[in-house]
Amino acid sequence: MATALSAKEPQPHGYPYQESANPHWVRPPGKDKLAHIPGEDGLPFFGSTLEMLKDPPSFGRRMFERHGSIYRTFSFGGWSVNLLGAEATELVLFNKDKIFSSEQGWGPILNNLFPRGLMLMDFERHRADRKALSVAFKPGPMKHHCQVLGEGIRERMEDWNGSAFKFYPAIKSLSLDTAASAILGIPWGPEADRINKAFVDEVQASVGVVRSPIPFTKMWRGVKAREYLLEYFTPQVKARREKGGEDIFTQICLATHENGELLTEDEVVDHMNFLMMAAHDTITSSATSMTYLLAKHPEWQDRIREECLKVAPAGAQLSYEDLGKLELTEMAFKEALRLIPPVPSMPRRAIKDFTFRNFTIPAGTTVGISPSFVHKMEKHWPEPEKFDPLRFTPENSAGRHKYAWVPFGGGAHMCLGLHFAYMQIKILMHAMLTQNRVVLSGGPDYEPKWQVFPIPQPKDGLPVCLEKL
Repeated sequence: MATALSAKEPQPHGYPYQESANPHWVRPPGKDKLAHIPGEDGLPFFGSTLEMLKDPPSFGRRMFERHGSIYRTFSFGGWSVNLLGAEATELVLFNKDKIFSSEQGWGPILNNLFPRGLMLMDFERHRADRKALSVAFKPGPMKHHCQVLGEGIRERMEDWNGSAFKFYPAIKSLSLDTAASAILGIPWGPEADRINKAFVDEVQASVGVVRSPIPFTKMWRGVKAREYLLEYFTPQVKARREKGGEDIFTQICLATHENGELLTEDEVVDHMNFLMMAAHDTITSSATSMTYLLAKHPEWQDRIREECLKVAPAGAQLSYEDLGKLELTEMAFKEALRLIPPVPSMPRRAIKDFTFRNFTIPAGTTVGISPSFVHKMEKHWPEPEKFDPLRFTPENSAGRHKYAWVPFGGGAHMCLGLHFAYMQIKILMHAMLTQNRVVLSGGPDYEPKWQVFPIPQPKDGLPVCLEKL
């Protein structure tokens, strides 16, 4: 088993706090330690990076067909081992034996941009901060979020009703506005464009080929965006603690550790930077994919509209208690997340040697799992390319592997804001579908080309027309 780095050893770029804060740190092994695992070197310097970015699903299928459910690749400047299938996904995400580090897995991708975000924490430190942050998602604040989201979405729908537009940039703008109101608790103003651009720059930097903040690279722009956002959040922490409020930012400002001490100002700001990114970009992607699939399958659009109208009249405000009644809407959302998961792959780093499929993988290895692959395995999903929300009825879900569907991750790192995501989607679908029929502007045979990394999005913005009912 590999041992942790000593304090005297140099730390990798982007990990300024590992030396004192991470006793589990392990060095990545060289290629010679992974030579027994089947795989490919790819192009000089780039490895498989360019092929993965161009068409990740095709790359994953090709590697599976050639090498099986475990293979090694060189991408984004380092070697990794990819594990495919529900059993592999359970092994990594459930992490029963604490083999895998989320911090060291996501760190090389995100640590220059979102250090100390909840997803970049492990074990006891993660448990403690997650418990502190969970106060923002308890029923009281969630009822507040429901009211604020409903008001914002219904107001925006007045502009959308009966119009033609590109859905992705429109929902991106709306999700930023709703994040401002429900998460930050502020009326949005002229800073919206700059805030929006800052989050876009951070996320785009996460998959930049150049991993250091060299001037004018994606990583450089992302680091500059982080600096701006920290300057935006930091001065407000003290004021929020004095004023109070139900919005997520204020709730996190008031959150305490188990010893009763408030989170430090730096902890609050880092968590907010990460949560805003997660809430903004993943819901934008998920809402777009669901809207596309419902437009592509109008019979399901009709069924969900009928369910929504039974719960509340067209354009009405949904109550928090109404959300649980939208069962078909939730199943359709789950099916959209299956077909187009907002996080197509998830990295970890092994901090102990482990064995999978009779291969021993050494400590320090970056390990990747693929929701986009397991979500389309025929053994779990008959006719996997078909849009069928009824896969998620209790009867059809019985016996399915628990880790065959993981758009929100799993285990201790299950997405903390998943119920916030369900809430936002249900409110959006009720407001949109009870007043409009969604039609693809490109016609019924239109198929968008999807940019998969860092967050799935249609390259043309998904042109739609909302035909007012």
